[in-house]
Amino acid sequence: MKILIINGPNINMLGIREPNVYGGQSYQELLRLLKDWAAELDIEAEHFQSNHEGAIVDEIQAAYGCVDGIIINPAAYTHTSIAILDALKAVSIPAVEVHISDVSSREEFRQISYPGQACFHTIMGQGLEGYHQAMIVLKNHLSKQ
Repeated sequence: MKILIINGPNINMLGIREPNVYGGQSYQELLRLLKDWAAELDIEAEHFQSNHEGAIVDEIQAAYGCVDGIIINPAAYTHTSIAILDALKAVSIPAVEVHISDVSSREEFRQISYPGQACFHTIMGQGLEGYHQAMIVLKNHLSKQ
């Protein structure tokens, strides 16, 4: 089972950016955790992070026929990107949306998720552990197909 984990803008700044919201662990620590969780679950995982919407769209399109599932944290593009939504819909790869913070309890402009409309499940407010939960949910979903 092969999955692609996509992180959007500013996720590379974990540990620096608003630690009261996103925690004190760095992006490098997240990558280490993802590697450990993938090994634990016997999943092959690729990682991609970009601050550029078009690069995320390109990565989703490139995943077509190459991965079984996607975990995506679109970050700020969650609330603005119809392009990422359309890319996820175009490839029809099962996807889980992850948010480190609980966006449902944050600012009003964060209450809509465009990419999430193409995901079969969303996990939010669980910190970095949310990625682990997303891996489990995605693996279970793909195992039933």
